[in-house]
Amino acid sequence: MDFDETSGDLTPEEHQYFLSKLNEQLGELLVESDDTLHEMQGADHEFPDPADRANYEFERNTTLRIRDRERKLAKKVQQSIDRLEAGTYNECDECSEPIGKKRLDARPVSTLCINCKEIAEQQEHIRKS
Repeated sequence: MDFDETSGDLTPEEHQYFLSKLNEQLGELLVESDDTLHEMQGADHEFPDPADRANYEFERNTTLRIRDRERKLAKKVQQSIDRLEAGTYNECDECSEPIGKKRLDARPVSTLCINCKEIAEQQEHIRKS
């Protein structure tokens, strides 16, 4: 989609575009979560070999960590949908300036404009040093 970056406000077409994109992403995350839940509920394995059991546990824990990250992402997607409906979707949480529409297209759950995100990353890097 071509975005009008000169205006901070979303056009009705842009609003619908982002709403569809966010709803699609949320739907995919929920389907994957349901698939994992059903998969794990049906998994009652007996492992005579300890190595097989360890491998199964490792894969299961990895899957759970991935699903936890996806759960957190689903929460961010829902918050983005709420912000979109409230009219604050493309407003930076830090400086209240518009978040670039191309940035939102690349990362629909963005809450910071590129300048504020760069500052936050620099501060995080300093804290880790």
